[in-house]
Amino acid sequence: MLILGIESSCDETAAAVVADGSSLLSNVIASQIDVHTRFGGVVPEIASRKHIEVIIQVIEDALDDAGVTLDDIDGIAGTRGPGLIGSLLVGLSVAKSMAFARGIPFVGVNHIEAHITAIFLTEQRPAFPFVALVVSGGHTNIYQVDGFGSFRILGQTRDDAAGEAFDKGAKMLGLGYPGGIVIDRLSKGGNASYVQFPRSMKGSLDFSFSGLKTALLYYIKKRETPVSDDELPHIAASYQDAIVDVLVDKTLQAAEGLSLPRVVIAGGVAANSRLRELFQERAGKRGVDVFIPPPVLCTDNAAMIATVGYHRLQRGDSDALNMNAISRWPLDCPEGV
Repeated sequence: MLILGIESSCDETAAAVVADGSSLLSNVIASQIDVHTRFGGVVPEIASRKHIEVIIQVIEDALDDAGVTLDDIDGIAGTRGPGLIGSLLVGLSVAKSMAFARGIPFVGVNHIEAHITAIFLTEQRPAFPFVALVVSGGHTNIYQVDGFGSFRILGQTRDDAAGEAFDKGAKMLGLGYPGGIVIDRLSKGGNASYVQFPRSMKGSLDFSFSGLKTALLYYIKKRETPVSDDELPHIAASYQDAIVDVLVDKTLQAAEGLSLPRVVIAGGVAANSRLRELFQERAGKRGVDVFIPPPVLCTDNAAMIATVGYHRLQRGDSDALNMNAISRWPLDCPEGV
């Protein structure tokens, strides 16, 4: 079964063709980073307009790369939410229109579910059940995953997502956007013990990063001298470790509490090199297997959307073409909030 996936939840316009929910035939992503960098973050109106400009070409490139045509496609999956409503509407409208025109089934996919399911596009695939950490610019959640489409939330952020904490920290340090990538790169030459930033909500599986951001702000403001270029790598490494440390410990705590020796790390922040390194280091000591997709499948992509579409269609589950996009859609709330 060939599924065409379409993703436009934020500032990446993506299309992919996946065979049988496991074989990646193409994965095309058009990034808008250069457009939004000057603003220090994603501007929703600009993002949606850029999706309109490139989405047809991205889909055509994905079909060409896969060596197929629309006549070969058995179903179309598009991101329904969560995300920026204007951006979502572009991809979802195109996906529904193509499904209607071709007379093939359509599936509206939850973006968070897709991040978790991306691991099944890799060679190392976990057995069910497992614990999953979804960590990105908009989400920081821990789930128990019992099967495709079966999730139970174990912990979540009470304020900012980890990716947002990276972006805002980078902005305070004058490092530019996107913050996670810049901090990850800069931290490689830094001493993570240089500044003792706080780790919040110990003893809980929930997260909070607002206090960490405040700690960085006060650290900068209370200094007698501005942060020098020589200090930046050390401060960045210390800030990064404060985020990564709690992500790793709480996820492994959840796995141990459920006696599940398997964890999946998903979402854009899962591409962070320090997060991947620390998970492998600490999980190995606790006898827990860690599964992390390659970076291209961690950031927003359409291959993960197509994979969810495949498994839903396999269950005989498709969606009506009058389905609308929804900006907030927790996995435990079928119709969003």
